[in-house]
Amino acid sequence: MTMGWVNKLGGRYSSAVQQVNRAVSRSKAGKYFKLEERNTCFTREIRAGTATFLTMAYILAVNASILADSGGTCTVDDCLSVCSVPSIPLADCHGSSVNGTVLQLVRPGPECKFTPVNPGYQNCLDKTKKDLIVATAASSLIGCLIMGMLANLPLALAPGMGANAYFAYTVVGFHGSGTVSYRAALAAVFIEGLIFLILAALGFRTKLAKMIPRPVRISTSVGIGLFLAFLGLQSTEGVGLVGFSTSTLVTLAGCPSQYRAQVAPVRTVNGVTTLSPDGTASGNILCLKHRMEDPTMWLVIVGFVIISYALIKNVKGAMIYGILFVTGVSWFRGTKVTYFPYTPQGDQLFGYFKKVAGVHKIEKTAGALSFAEIKRGDFWQALVTFLYVDILDTTGTLYSMAKFAGFVDNKGNFEGQYYAFMSDASAIAIGATLGTSPVTVFIESSTGIKEGGRTGITALTAAFYFFLALFFTPLLASIPPWAVGPALVVVGVLMMKAVVEIDWENMKECIPAFITIILMPMTYSIAYGVIGGIGTFVALNLMDWGVLAYHHVIHRVHDRPDHPGAKSVQEKTSIQHENGIMPPDNEV
Repeated sequence: MTMGWVNKLGGRYSSAVQQVNRAVSRSKAGKYFKLEERNTCFTREIRAGTATFLTMAYILAVNASILADSGGTCTVDDCLSVCSVPSIPLADCHGSSVNGTVLQLVRPGPECKFTPVNPGYQNCLDKTKKDLIVATAASSLIGCLIMGMLANLPLALAPGMGANAYFAYTVVGFHGSGTVSYRAALAAVFIEGLIFLILAALGFRTKLAKMIPRPVRISTSVGIGLFLAFLGLQSTEGVGLVGFSTSTLVTLAGCPSQYRAQVAPVRTVNGVTTLSPDGTASGNILCLKHRMEDPTMWLVIVGFVIISYALIKNVKGAMIYGILFVTGVSWFRGTKVTYFPYTPQGDQLFGYFKKVAGVHKIEKTAGALSFAEIKRGDFWQALVTFLYVDILDTTGTLYSMAKFAGFVDNKGNFEGQYYAFMSDASAIAIGATLGTSPVTVFIESSTGIKEGGRTGITALTAAFYFFLALFFTPLLASIPPWAVGPALVVVGVLMMKAVVEIDWENMKECIPAFITIILMPMTYSIAYGVIGGIGTFVALNLMDWGVLAYHHVIHRVHDRPDHPGAKSVQEKTSIQHENGIMPPDNEV
């Protein structure tokens, strides 16, 4: 009796779904999105969009966390004044100390941005992270809307992994220690987006991608993957398994925070070693003892195992589950891994977390771009690198996703490709005005395609979820930095698959490819890897190119009618016949 009732209810539900699908397919919207033409239906597209969002939702926390490491628009001016004698609290900083030193409030220098971070600067960083969460969600929302409405493709967009790391750690640098300011870096991304838009409109984008040497083009994604994994393994933004070594540069770490030490540049003059006045101390990256005993590190490793196991079992949203596990455990106060310690800063973070839902207004990153540094070489190096990475990343991803969905024809084209390229370029420029790094098509779109997504409704569904994320900033802002570490390592794993496309038997290809891959994590720079790869490729092929150019010039000289050694047409033809280059006249 019960089973019959369940079957009857299931039949009614299935019938209702079919009716909805038929109604939508026959409507103007259904015809616009070509549901019947692409052999799909409305509910399948919704399901595909949901799957796509679940697999890429990690970007909301990861992108904001990475970009916040750059310091955003925060400067030394945000640092609070300190006492002339650091050990004395601000409330008691008046009069004189026991030894007669005059106590007064003083403005701190650049050191206030680094460990131990000044409370004022830290407060600015917290606001910046909230801004970047909203900027990430908003730019993803806009990108997915444009892709869905104009290109009608099941592809979702968001700030890209790799480009955000290059933006934060190479261009701007940790807490602004790089060569270009955050505001100028946003301007570089904005200009790059406009150039991208022009190239896409003129149809030059694919041609430019093909101009990059093949080994460098293939190995770039692999090098970026290793770079991201290296970031995830460090203590600043991840697992904490890798630390600094005074003898081997890097080594096994994982010690509790109280056993870590800062590293600072020193100089020796007349046998006296002192701290270099123009140097800045690093974070707590040197493990003194008790390696592999940090509770947070072991929590993160469990999160990594959860993500890996979920991927093995093809569980949708695998990265989300690992991030949620680490985050959930870190939200309990009074533990050794808590994100809300019983400190003034911990109380402030916990108070914001308890709001759960709330709309955050972007205060510091929206419209922050500045063109004041446009004449500097570092600015243009960053711009060209952003453009290069986006050309390779987006073009490759778009074509691979279109081919996976079965849209690519015999000529290598697919329906909607013009607007797809335009959508991506527009999203880059819009994202820069909101304060985030370049937006690109996500490879996780393959999840939605695998679920049957074939139209722009899939992208619009993902856009709807990004819209909902705008209302949960307190929860997203309370995801600890170490929770994104496992995701970074796994992204590195997924990006390694391109290494099989390298011809390892061809030394002229594998050497530039290897240089590109190894330099990115080892120099902490995507740009240096690209430059090294292209430079190596040119050096290894320069002699062959010279020989080809020489023979080309010689042949042209000999072909001149006035040259003493020039041969008649009949003589050339006879020679070609003898050498088998041309068949005899009676065989043509």
